[in-house]
Amino acid sequence: MTSANSAPGTPYGTIPPASPLPQRRPISLPRLAQMREAGEKITMLTAYDATFAAVADAAGVEAILIGDSLGMVCQGLPSTVGVSLDTMAYHTESVTRGLHRVQGTAWVVADLPFGSYHESREQALRSACRLMQAGAHMVKLEGGGWTAPTVQFLVERGIPVCAHLGLTPQTVHALGGYRVQGKGDAAAAELRRHALELQDAGAAMLVLEMVPAALSASLTQELPHCHTIGIGAGKGTAGQVLVMHDMLGVNLGKNPKFVHDFMQEAGSVRGAMQAYVRAVKNGSFPDDALHAW
Repeated sequence: MTSANSAPGTPYGTIPPASPLPQRRPISLPRLAQMREAGEKITMLTAYDATFAAVADAAGVEAILIGDSLGMVCQGLPSTVGVSLDTMAYHTESVTRGLHRVQGTAWVVADLPFGSYHESREQALRSACRLMQAGAHMVKLEGGGWTAPTVQFLVERGIPVCAHLGLTPQTVHALGGYRVQGKGDAAAAELRRHALELQDAGAAMLVLEMVPAALSASLTQELPHCHTIGIGAGKGTAGQVLVMHDMLGVNLGKNPKFVHDFMQEAGSVRGAMQAYVRAVKNGSFPDDALHAW
């Protein structure tokens, strides 16, 4: 069976512009820095295929993350640990093809999966090159401390890096489950140290997941050269990210309390994504009352 959008010249073959959002030039690291300087929040969503990536781009999302969360939402795995580099490359190619078809402008970030950068810096470089060749503009890796030399090694070779601290799903078993990270003075100090080391190593973005809102806001001020992207970390970060399936209310489990179902009010996928972008930009999402941990 062929898809309706395979027929050229039909209304189904084109994703219309996301009016009333303005047209934009391609997103780049300098453009993201300009947004932050101007006080404009950065929006990021996960996407794993061509169509949803194109819809997110048309809705005004600045950054698309091909997250290893696809292991759970697409493959039905119990965690992200089982996702392979081959799988990540496949989905990265799919996303970038979708963006190319609609002349998309979003910044594309791809996760380095578990086991693809742990052995050595050289292994990390090979894995990162694989995802960059598949179309990613930036790669993301999890953890602090031991990852800083790897980040520096990649950045020195022209590969932009997004770091990830707080709840790091690839090491969820070592963390004792899906728990808030950075609570208490000692834990907060360690997270802060790791964040500063990652910025010094050249990381241009930093995902903060399930981190107390006050700590995230403080770190954002302390990291002028590394754009913080929060998920369950309050509104004080430079931007926000959500798993697309969560914000559409179509995941296989229970949504975390910090997730809002944008599909409920919007009535369409693109409408939900536009509502998410507007809510992040105007500060109505996230609600810090839901981040009092």
